[in-house]
Amino acid sequence: MSEQTPQVDPEAVTEALSNVIDPELGLDFVELGLVYSVEIDGGTVEITFTLTTPACPIGPQVAEQMEEFVGEVEGVREVIPNMVFSPPWSPERMSEDAKFALGY
Repeated sequence: MSEQTPQVDPEAVTEALSNVIDPELGLDFVELGLVYSVEIDGGTVEITFTLTTPACPIGPQVAEQMEEFVGEVEGVREVIPNMVFSPPWSPERMSEDAKFALGY
């Protein structure tokens, strides 16, 4: 019997990331446009994300939440969160719903 790793569903990963909430804004990182990319290679999920400002103190918490929520997705064996500040985040990256909720 061969061990076959189930394919990781990109939509399930995005859905898991929508559980990562910015505590100040009360919106999730996907809606806020803070997740720049998600790369899936076998059971490894690499997430490139940013924060609203480089001085934001929640970076380590966010990385832990990403590991926790995405780690629960079927087939995921490893989650690698990468925090970057280039390109810098701007409100234009937000979804229309997030812009409306925050009055942009």
